[in-house]
Amino acid sequence: MWFDSWADVVRVVSVGAAAYVTVIVILRLTGKRTLAKLNAFDLVVTVAVGSTLATILLNSDVSFVEGATALALLATLQFVAATVASRLNAGRSVLTARPTLLVSQGRLLDDALTSQRVSVDEIRQVIRSSGQGDVSQVVAVVLESDGSLSVITADKIGDGSALSGVQSTPVDDGRTK
Repeated sequence: MWFDSWADVVRVVSVGAAAYVTVIVILRLTGKRTLAKLNAFDLVVTVAVGSTLATILLNSDVSFVEGATALALLATLQFVAATVASRLNAGRSVLTARPTLLVSQGRLLDDALTSQRVSVDEIRQVIRSSGQGDVSQVVAVVLESDGSLSVITADKIGDGSALSGVQSTPVDDGRTK
C-alpha cells in the first residue's frame, strides 16, 4: 500500500503537529527529569511516551484528545515517581536499582558478575574504553542504576566518596558500604 487517501495524510500532519506541540508543552511543564534516562524505570517511561506519540500519529482509532491525555498521564506519573524516588528512601529502593560493584581493587567480583549477568569480556571492554590497559590499576567498576558501567582508576579514586551507596564492599577498602 503506497497511498490510501489525502484525508489520512492530512490527519497525520495535523494530529502529528498537535501531538508534537503537546509533547513539548508537557515536557516543559513537568521538567527535564521526565525524559531523563537515569534508571530502567525512566527508560520505560521514555519508550512509552514514544510509543504513545506514534500511536497518536498513525492509529486513526485513537483521537488526539485520548492520545494527549495518555501523554499527560505518563508525564504526571513519571513526575510523581521521580518526586517519590528523590525524597523517600523507600520510594527510591522500589523504583531504582542500587549501583553494584563488579570490580574492586583490580579484582573481579565473580558473585556480583554472575548475579548481575555481566561477563568478564564486558568488564574488560569497558576498562579498555576508559583508556586503561591494566586491570590492576582499576579500583572499581560499577554497574550503575541505568545499566551503564563506570570505571574508577587508582589515579582518580580521591577519597572514594563517589562509591558511597554502591552495593557490595570492595576488597581491602572499608570506604564503601
